Amino acid sequence: MEKILKHFAGYILIEKGLSKNTVSAYTSDIRFFIEYLKEENIENFSDVTRNDILFFLEDSSDKGIEPASLARRLVSIKVFFKYLFQEKLIKADITDVMTSPKLWRLLPDFLTPDEVDSLLEVYSSRVRDPLTIRNRTILELMYSCGLRVSETVNLKLTDLKFDDGIIRVTGKGNKERIVPLGLPAERLLKKYLEKFRPKLLKGEDESIVFLSNNGRILTRERVWGIIKEATKLAGIHKNIHPHTLRHSFASHLLANGADLRVIQEMLGHADISTTQIYTHIDQDRLKNVLKQFHPRA
Repeated sequence: MEKILKHFAGYILIEKGLSKNTVSAYTSDIRFFIEYLKEENIENFSDVTRNDILFFLEDSSDKGIEPASLARRLVSIKVFFKYLFQEKLIKADITDVMTSPKLWRLLPDFLTPDEVDSLLEVYSSRVRDPLTIRNRTILELMYSCGLRVSETVNLKLTDLKFDDGIIRVTGKGNKERIVPLGLPAERLLKKYLEKFRPKLLKGEDESIVFLSNNGRILTRERVWGIIKEATKLAGIHKNIHPHTLRHSFASHLLANGADLRVIQEMLGHADISTTQIYTHIDQDRLKNVLKQFHPRA
């Protein structure tokens, strides 16, 4: 990948006549993208999907990258994939229909508590279908614990600590964190594990919590598809992203008075500045705090 990137840099500098600053910016963006692909065990550009690109942009947003930089990263990727296609290094340019995220804002999209309730009720916990219960449990757990999609699909049975009311989550860079498990999520998770997960096992000894219909680990794309499907069925008209439930988790905690450092710990953010993007969301709460505590308010 690095060799291809080097050739790409020479191409846009010499043949396209771009400035050195632009070349530097594009190659820097692609280098971040390559690092992300390596983390996801994707070794060839021909294996990259549109969802991989969107997940990369979401991951960048989750780290606090601003909209202008996100837009440039997508432009860099589009230019890069056009080059790959011209050089016959990939069979099709998967970015040709992707538009620049002009409407992306600094604040992440999130759902209101009522919208979360509507989303969860789409997959009723009263049905007897294993996949429906699995989907409901996934949504409940992601919202209850603020999990990333990748953390959800990789959750193992040994990570569940029901006696202590917690789960162990392995996040970015294999860093582990402990997150409290809400009672609704705990009850539903126990129900799924005891009555419905065994129906998905297909005779295999699988340590992963959430299984596909074939008894295997779910893909991140499938979980994202579950979220989008539920959003559509719930009649929610918002621009849903893979981290929507995670953003909602953090936003609702902050709105109800949770300490920012606690939210940082539960989200697994290495830097408090990444968590601070949520302080911009609940402006009414901030105004009330000012009125209550400031002597000149």
